[in-house]
Amino acid sequence: MPRVDADLKLDFKDVLLRPKRSSLKSRSENSVEILSDFSGNSLLSLRGNKLVDLMRSFTFRNSKQSYTGIPIIVANMDTVGTFEMAEVMTKHSMFTAIHKHYSLEDWKLFAANHPECLEAGNVVTGEMVEELILSGADIIKVGIGPGSVCTTRIKTGVGYPQLSAVIECADSAHGLKGHIISDGGCSCPGDVAKAFGAGADFVMLGGMFAGHDQCAGEIMEKNGRKVKLFYGMSSGTAMKKHSGGVAEYRASEGKTVEVPYRGDVENTILDILGGLRSTCTYVGAAKLKELSRRTTFIRVTQQHNQVFL
Repeated sequence: MPRVDADLKLDFKDVLLRPKRSSLKSRSENSVEILSDFSGNSLLSLRGNKLVDLMRSFTFRNSKQSYTGIPIIVANMDTVGTFEMAEVMTKHSMFTAIHKHYSLEDWKLFAANHPECLEAGNVVTGEMVEELILSGADIIKVGIGPGSVCTTRIKTGVGYPQLSAVIECADSAHGLKGHIISDGGCSCPGDVAKAFGAGADFVMLGGMFAGHDQCAGEIMEKNGRKVKLFYGMSSGTAMKKHSGGVAEYRASEGKTVEVPYRGDVENTILDILGGLRSTCTYVGAAKLKELSRRTTFIRVTQQHNQVFL
């Protein structure tokens, strides 16, 4: 018999982080340190700040592999999850989930030194997180329908508000020494901070990285402005491109949009990292690792002053 769960579930737009007493005085004293990627290769990286440390280190439960870096991931969508994007993200100790539609030859050139770390998803409930971790997955992707070009919730009626999903799934994962990725729903650096504050170990972004030089696709002129295409991987555009069209047994669950051309992705990266450092400063977290412990969410009716839009 169908039932209604009366517990209120929240999304990023429903909350703000409450500022707290902080002894941090600066966001910008840079230092240099040596890090290593998944394959153990050394990388030289600028640590964003001695006081606000955005680096995280994880050893995964099942594979025993280790990771050190800033845990922000570009989504595996063919418009943003490109080799070109990965090159830039790596410079900032972040990484890219490369899309699956490159040729085998391309992959051989790029992926020879990247060992596997098992990731599973997408789910939105603690029970499924536990089941997947106990079945051997190291990292669980959390999110059904929150993405900017996803229409799953409209087409199917299925979904879960992303903030609540992250809070609940992180609790289940961390109890088993597993990890989660918050996948989708972020539209600004503040949302990224909220995802980390809710307990996400990694945050995956698609739309926030769309429209850059490193994204696939041509720059087009529309009504006097430069744009690039961005679309969901379950959209009619993606399925026509990679599968010959939308199969008869299913519906398109994504949309295609034109996003403003935004130039090099470097400025967007710096904007996101700067926002995260400021978040940590406001709540008194000296490290990104401490952010979830320092987070108190408050429910709000409005995110910001909208006089000038």
